[in-house]
Amino acid sequence: MSVGISEILFSFIGGLGLFLFGLRFMSDGLQSVAGDRMRMILEKGTRSPIRGVFTGLLVTGLIQSSSATTVLTVGLVNAEMLTLRQAIGVIMGANIGTTVTAYLIGFNLQDYALPILGLGALIYLFAKVKRTQMIGQTLFGFGVLFFGLSLMGTGMEPLKDSPLFTSLMTSIENNTLIGVAIGALTTMVIQSSSATIGVLQQLAYQGAITYHQAVPILFGDNIGTTITALLASIGTGVAARRTALTHTLFNTVGTMIFLPLFLLGYFEKIVALFTNNLFVFLPGTWETMNIKLQIAQTHAVFNISNTIIHLPFVAVLAFIVTKLIPDREEELDPYRPKFIDRRFLNNPPLALAQAKRETLHMASMAFEAFNNAIDHFYNPRESTLEKSVALEAGIDRLEREITDFVVVASRKQFSAAESVNANIILQALNDIERIGDHCENIIEQADYAQKNQVNFSGEAREELHNIIELTKDALVLAYQTLEHNDVSAAKQVLPIEEKIDELQETYRKNHIRRLNEGICNGSNGAVFLDMLTNLERISDHCRNIAQYILEEAS
Repeated sequence: MSVGISEILFSFIGGLGLFLFGLRFMSDGLQSVAGDRMRMILEKGTRSPIRGVFTGLLVTGLIQSSSATTVLTVGLVNAEMLTLRQAIGVIMGANIGTTVTAYLIGFNLQDYALPILGLGALIYLFAKVKRTQMIGQTLFGFGVLFFGLSLMGTGMEPLKDSPLFTSLMTSIENNTLIGVAIGALTTMVIQSSSATIGVLQQLAYQGAITYHQAVPILFGDNIGTTITALLASIGTGVAARRTALTHTLFNTVGTMIFLPLFLLGYFEKIVALFTNNLFVFLPGTWETMNIKLQIAQTHAVFNISNTIIHLPFVAVLAFIVTKLIPDREEELDPYRPKFIDRRFLNNPPLALAQAKRETLHMASMAFEAFNNAIDHFYNPRESTLEKSVALEAGIDRLEREITDFVVVASRKQFSAAESVNANIILQALNDIERIGDHCENIIEQADYAQKNQVNFSGEAREELHNIIELTKDALVLAYQTLEHNDVSAAKQVLPIEEKIDELQETYRKNHIRRLNEGICNGSNGAVFLDMLTNLERISDHCRNIAQYILEEAS
């Protein structure tokens, strides 16, 4: 008997490992093919909860992972790119979208696992284009998934004759809460509801468990899968943790609604009614389809019905989680990172797009620091001084965090174009940070001028105004260049920078003349010259950013 147990364990563990590997490999391939389009779909398709449901369904159906969709949604909420209400709709749709895997299992596609696996391996190994290679990865993962499933099924077949296992399943039928607990705990450990439901389908297909024993475990699987979102929300902002908690509440309340209906015998009738009247794409009727499809159908009806019930109460769900997780004062900091999130690193194109957005956020902070520094120069006060300190700290922090994020993302397989964009970001970060430093220097000059009662002549003030306005133009164009890889804007930066260089030389000579004529004194001169230097160097960094884009375009 020990040999039999070993065979069962080895086949199950090996098959489960292959299933999980195939699922992850397939999902990663699909995400790479989809790239940053997933984020754009989620952002543009979530203006209302109903649209969010369809968007979540679409994205999950495309990448075959509700966990990946949920984690992405948590990250987008944390980046303030989705609101809590929008995210709730996406999560509801993701729950429906994840049922596709169960249907594929129900259609017995494991019979074609090996040819799919072989074809995927050949494409993955020999394709030269990254997108084609990722399609091969997706096919290979798909084949491995079903090969693992087939292996699990073979290993679990003897369980139907095991008195111990039969006794355990009987106890579930007598006490459905045990089944819910088993499903929830198993999915929490494995971190994949698709895997646990696949195991459930195989057990039922081998005759080891009945439909009525499988359903409570299925409900538990839906609760257990929410642990992924909860884990993903650790260390995130309040809105992201509220999103994750909503997922847990949504599936838990759904189980509390449908479990009693199942015990009273109504839920199976509801599923049969749905199947025979609405799901026309399925072969046969509820009574004639195989038990794997019956479980897949039950899974789908549970999630669709649960969404229909909860959709009118999205605002109520949002209110409940807002009360359970209150706001935190430290999250009011406008200069913290907003867009980068390590949850995006599994999808390099998306990670790079987010790094670009965070870099633009940093650039806008540098522009704000410039305006604040000039404001402080003309009208020194405590509020602008405090703001400059916060901006400088924020810019320095963003440079470190974006750099680390891009470096980690670059360890994944970037395409040639993505590598170029990553390099532009890393170079631009240094220039933006140096712009922030020069703004800090202007603040220091303003404080020195105030303490030493420095006053400029009308000519000097006019000269400073001219070069400040040109520097501001260079900053705006450099931002536009970086935002859109705008070659036209980049070309406009270069003559402005050259004009600033010329003016600096002219104004230095004018300053020496004023010193000789006694119009200005030494203190005035030191501040004036340092201002010219800082403004000229800011324009140099704008030129650098423009040249990165021009070099890429050439």
